[in-house]
Amino acid sequence: MSNTIKTVNEQKFVGKSEFVLYLMGVFFYTTMTGMVGGNRNAYLVNVLRLPEEQTSLFNLLTSVIPFILNFFIVMYIDGRRMGKGGKFRPIAMLVAIPMAIVMMLSFWAPPGLSGTVLFIYIITIAVLWGVFCTFGNSINMVANVMTPNLKERDQVLSFRSISSAVGNSAPVVILLVIGLIWSKDNPELIEAVTGTTIRSVEGLQYIISAGLCSVVGVITVLLGMKVVRERTVYTAERKNPLLGFKDIVTNKYAWTIIISEFLKSFRGVSTYMETFIAAAVLGDVSKKILFVLPVGIGTAVGMLVVNFLLKKFDARQLYIASGIYSLCANCIAFGVGFAYFKTGTAILQVVFIVFLFLIGIQFGASNLLPSMFQADVLETIELKTGKRFDASFPFVIGIGTLISGTIASSVAPLLLYGDGSIIGYIQPTDLMPNPVQSLETKVTLLFFYTIVHGLMMFLAGVPFFFYKLTGKTKEEYHEALLKKRAEMAENK
Repeated sequence: MSNTIKTVNEQKFVGKSEFVLYLMGVFFYTTMTGMVGGNRNAYLVNVLRLPEEQTSLFNLLTSVIPFILNFFIVMYIDGRRMGKGGKFRPIAMLVAIPMAIVMMLSFWAPPGLSGTVLFIYIITIAVLWGVFCTFGNSINMVANVMTPNLKERDQVLSFRSISSAVGNSAPVVILLVIGLIWSKDNPELIEAVTGTTIRSVEGLQYIISAGLCSVVGVITVLLGMKVVRERTVYTAERKNPLLGFKDIVTNKYAWTIIISEFLKSFRGVSTYMETFIAAAVLGDVSKKILFVLPVGIGTAVGMLVVNFLLKKFDARQLYIASGIYSLCANCIAFGVGFAYFKTGTAILQVVFIVFLFLIGIQFGASNLLPSMFQADVLETIELKTGKRFDASFPFVIGIGTLISGTIASSVAPLLLYGDGSIIGYIQPTDLMPNPVQSLETKVTLLFFYTIVHGLMMFLAGVPFFFYKLTGKTKEEYHEALLKKRAEMAENK
């Protein structure tokens, strides 16, 4: 038995072509989710011109309703038997096309809709999107079961996280290119768009970008899931799915992640402001890339740095350190940005962009390490129960993130614009498509974009002072699980 475990830990299971095509599928799947996640709020405010109360209610309903539906969806996913095609990859393949269609509809509203009817329509589309994302997330779950080799599994998880992070930023580049081709300052384009089913030039930019993301996303997801294989052996015994939730909430390691993610999700206030600070400072939402690109490059570099540092430090130490680093980097970035807004000095603009890159380095840790923590905790639960809860565990984590994320997304529009708002952002109109924002508005946007984010990432690292599933403890759990899986395979 010990020789078998040693062989598993030394053997490579994932081929190069499988690895590359899987990462491509993850990249473009995240491009689809990033297109909606990064631009839907701006679409509601700048294109559909919803009042702040409706936007806040939209964010509340589209957080709560999908979450309730997901309660049943994750029990179905975890309760599925592992067939010849695996447990997770068939779901990712089935959902790819309908998910792409709903993504397109997220940036298009039928002509003539307004008021309550329009609101019901966009809520319906958003709920469908949330449901399809829960099924589509199966593509990420595949990484946990592609190999029984612990080091190889962590490597797959690392590069999956890097692909996701870069893919999430890809829509910004697409939107910039579309914005350069179809500029808001082009009078012929404005005349052509007027009277069509596209409500504004900005709306045209969104729908074209969504179309590109959907076509490429469907092709690469289907191709990636076609070649990938699930190799982890686990029980096919059916149990009461509610017991899975009990096994999760009674796991001491799970609670570290649950509390950390709950605190981290309050940064939703900061991410909400990203599009609007780009529009306020640069005059056009398509130029958001000038904010996002330095952060995205920093994220990719940060992930590579974290991968290297994992050879010398454990994940827990790096996550705590990254939270402290994030708070410091964001505070300095705010100071530099504030000085730039006050003086307009070109050198300060360059320094601010450098600090956006430095902020992005922390994203490398926050995007990469939680997936490893979750994979390790899943193994401790599997060792105890014999069941895998790849879908249920993120759902339980989501209970906390639903609360904090819903608070953040519901409060953010009220902070941003409308009567009595703290930021005082001016919505575009037909007569003034690019309103000039005040200095006070820009500075307050920057405060929420930087300092609030840094504070939340610092707090997210605090629970990991009590997390002990690292080093030898982690390896001992994994070896015990390999023994259990080997026994199960022999019995089969």
